[in-house]
Amino acid sequence: MDSRAKRALTANQADLLRQIPSVDDLLTQPRLAALARRVDRELLVEITRSVLADLRGRIAGEGTARVALDSVSLEECIASLVERILASSLEAVINATGVILHTNLGRAPLSGAAAEEIRLSATSYSNLEYDLEAGARGKRDVHVAQLLERLTGAEAAIVVNNCAAAVLLVLAELAKGGEVIVSRGELIEIGDGFRIPEIMAQSGAVLREVGTTNRTRIVDYENAISENTRLLLRVHPSNFTITGFAEKPSMEELVELGRRAGLPLVEDLGSGCLVDLSSAGIAEPTVRQSVNAGVSIVMFSGDKLLGGPQAGIIAGQKELVSRVRRHPLFRALRVDKLTSAALAATLGAYLRGAVDEIPALRMIRMSVQEIKRRAENLLRELTPELPLGEVEVEITDGSSLAGGGSTPTQSLPTKLIRIASARYSASQLEQRLRRAPAGISVIARVEEDRLILDLRTVFPEQEPALLKTLAAILR
Repeated sequence: MDSRAKRALTANQADLLRQIPSVDDLLTQPRLAALARRVDRELLVEITRSVLADLRGRIAGEGTARVALDSVSLEECIASLVERILASSLEAVINATGVILHTNLGRAPLSGAAAEEIRLSATSYSNLEYDLEAGARGKRDVHVAQLLERLTGAEAAIVVNNCAAAVLLVLAELAKGGEVIVSRGELIEIGDGFRIPEIMAQSGAVLREVGTTNRTRIVDYENAISENTRLLLRVHPSNFTITGFAEKPSMEELVELGRRAGLPLVEDLGSGCLVDLSSAGIAEPTVRQSVNAGVSIVMFSGDKLLGGPQAGIIAGQKELVSRVRRHPLFRALRVDKLTSAALAATLGAYLRGAVDEIPALRMIRMSVQEIKRRAENLLRELTPELPLGEVEVEITDGSSLAGGGSTPTQSLPTKLIRIASARYSASQLEQRLRRAPAGISVIARVEEDRLILDLRTVFPEQEPALLKTLAAILR
């Protein structure tokens, strides 16, 4: 503080400033001294100086401001700030929305086997890029490539960090400087504003739109082919649907056109469905269907309907996949050992026919009867904890969603818990749940001024915590 500012201070302000303890004095206080033994001292000093500087500014700016100058209050403020900085902002929540692949909540939860493989890979060395038989350097692709080839029928497969990266990499290798033909009705926007045309521009490929938003025919593709064409791109609109007066070529027509023209047909399948889910009420094309139909390369996500970690998978003809792998961008976009370990464990469950080990698949296949039974049990335990005459709770029919940019027009029948309170509005209840009064945040829905919970997306082992939280927020 300069001399002019000091002269402008009142006697009371000057007195308050003199009462502020020094950094060294504060660091000898019991709580901060204990904190200094387990955190970096420089961080503690930095936070202490920041708190004292803020305090001086408030005194100078507010005149006879009511500020806490005692060491105990300042110690509490500093310690709380340090703990907040050190605490992880990424925390587990209970998903009671009924949206299985909830993008904002991390999409597909991993299986116990996948989590254990991550733990083992993270806490020890591994043969990630080491050939144990040859005693020489190997390739990290081998740990998941064979699994993917068996499950999809593809000749080869590689993995990058997400599906947008897969699209970018494939276009950069196979179409840079040339044209890519795609229907106007498939120029989709995926999450957070990423658009197919923009990804294509970044790859160096030139977009060649054909047809209209709602109607594109095979002749539109045929007429657009020129000496500059590098590939045909088919994009599965997994996050929206066009109905009514609509038409597009079949996959078989596009495959045949690609063969006649000597052009690869590349498909962005998006959701990455590996098994037929029609018996559970989900009609989504599988990767194997595309491969068997003759699609040259299929790209799809690992953390959507596949039910694994975030990843972008590129599967298809060996010669084309090998070309893509050699592109310099592959090294920048490839996945680490933890993703490889989790993906391999997830794919292993498919090969063993144990798809219910995969949480997202188990939730999709969960019966209405099971959800109803769980809801009834929860309410039976909750009711005695509620204030008499203040809370209305019922179980009703409803719908769950696959989510994650997949199956936009399809839902799963479920049973919902609907809650109304005389003391709180539905929005207030939702907010109280989210703020974790009992230790873990619960994310729910609000419909027609009722708090809505869907146990399809709540793990059975989370029900005691959910019960405790509901009882706390309804009192």
